[in-house]
Amino acid sequence: MSQQKQNLTWYIIAAMILGAITGQLIHIYFPETIQIKDASGVLKDIVRSEHIGQYFKILTGVFLRLVQMIIAPLVITTLIVGIAKMGNLKAVGRVGGRSMIWFFSASLASLLLGLMLVNYFKPGESLHLNINALDTSAAADVIGKTQSFSVQHFIEHLFPKSVFEALATNEILQIVVFSIFFGIALTQYGEKGESIVKFLDNLSKVILILVGYVMWFAPLGVFGGITAIIATKGLGILKVYGYYMASFYVGLTLLWILLLAVGYFILRKRLGTLLNHLKNPLIVAFSTTSSEAVFPKLTEELEKFGCRKKIVSFILPLGYSFNLDGSMMYMTFASIFIAQAYGIHLDLGTQLTMLLVLMLTSKGIAGVPRASLVVVAATCAMFDIPAEGIALILPIDHFCDMGRSMTNVLGNGLATAAVDKWEKD
Repeated sequence: MSQQKQNLTWYIIAAMILGAITGQLIHIYFPETIQIKDASGVLKDIVRSEHIGQYFKILTGVFLRLVQMIIAPLVITTLIVGIAKMGNLKAVGRVGGRSMIWFFSASLASLLLGLMLVNYFKPGESLHLNINALDTSAAADVIGKTQSFSVQHFIEHLFPKSVFEALATNEILQIVVFSIFFGIALTQYGEKGESIVKFLDNLSKVILILVGYVMWFAPLGVFGGITAIIATKGLGILKVYGYYMASFYVGLTLLWILLLAVGYFILRKRLGTLLNHLKNPLIVAFSTTSSEAVFPKLTEELEKFGCRKKIVSFILPLGYSFNLDGSMMYMTFASIFIAQAYGIHLDLGTQLTMLLVLMLTSKGIAGVPRASLVVVAATCAMFDIPAEGIALILPIDHFCDMGRSMTNVLGNGLATAAVDKWEKD
C-alpha cells in the first residue's frame, strides 16, 4: 500500500472514532427539546442534539457535492474509452462473446444475491429515520416521488434528449446510453478515431487523479456523517452498522462460494493453482481498497498460471469495466439499505428495475477506491431515495470496500482463466 493511501486509511479510521466520541458527547449533554422554525417559518419541536448534528452534516454535504461533481465526467470518459478499446467485435469473435456472457451472468448473479440478502436481513429497518426532517435542496427535489415511478417512465427517461442536459443534471443512465452509442460509433471510425480515443483516455486518467483528490475529503465526510447520526441516535447506531457490515460480508461469502463453484466446474483441479497465484493480488486489493492497484500484478500472475498473453490483455481490461462482482452486490445492498432506513417502500418491480439500472451504471468506473459511492448516489437520486442517505454508509464504506475490491479481483481472475480454458478447448 502506498504511503498516501495508508495515511488516508488511518485518517478515515481516526475521523470515525473522533466522530463517534463527539456525537455521543452531544447526545448525552444536549438531550433537551427546543423549538426552531422550519423552511416555511413554522415552529417545530426538535431535540437540541439533533439540531447540533445538522451543522456537522455540512461537512458530509460538501463531500457529497464533490462526489456528485465527478459523476458525469468519470462515467462518460471511462465508458467510451472502454468500449472503443474493444475494437471490432467481429474480429475478437468468440473471445468477446464468451467474456461478455461471463461478465453479465456474474453481474446478474451478484446483483440478485445482494437484492435477496438485503431484503432478508433488512439492516436498515431499525433506524426509522424521518425523511421529512431533511432540509437540503438535494432532498427537496427527490422526496415523495417513489410511488410515481413506472416502467414507462424508466424507458422514456432512458434516452437523453440532449447529452449536454444529461451532463448538466447528472442523469447517469442517460450519460451511459450516450457513451455506449458514442463508443460503438468510435470503433467504426477506424484509425481516424484513435486520436479521440487517446484524448478521452488521457482525460479519464486526469479525472481519476481528481477522484483521488476528492477522496481526501472523505475523512471530513466521515467525521460529519457519524457525528450527526450518533448525536441524534446515540452509540446504539453502531449495532446497526455492525449488523449491516456482517450481513454484507455474509453476502460476499456466498458470492465467493458461487464463483469458486463455477470456477471449479471449468478449471477442475487447477482452481487451487489459480488461487495460489491470485493470493498476493487479493491481499493487496483488500488492503488498498482498489482493484486497479493490483492490475499489473494480476496480469503477471495470470500469465504465470498459463493464460495466454493475448487472452489476458483482452479479457482483463474489459473485466475491469464490465465485471465488478463485489461492487455490484454492494451497490444493491447499500441503495436498498438507505431506502429501508428512511422507510421508503420499494416494490419488487421497482427493485428489479433498480437492478437493471445498476447493471448499466456500474460499468466503466472500476478500480477507483470507493467509486461505488458515486453509483449509489446517482441511483438513489434516480429512484427518489434521499441522497443524504449516503452519509449513513460513508463511515463504514471503507471497510466494506476492502471486501468488495478483493471480490472484484477474484471475479476478473476467474473470468480470464475460464475464457482462456474455453479457447484452448
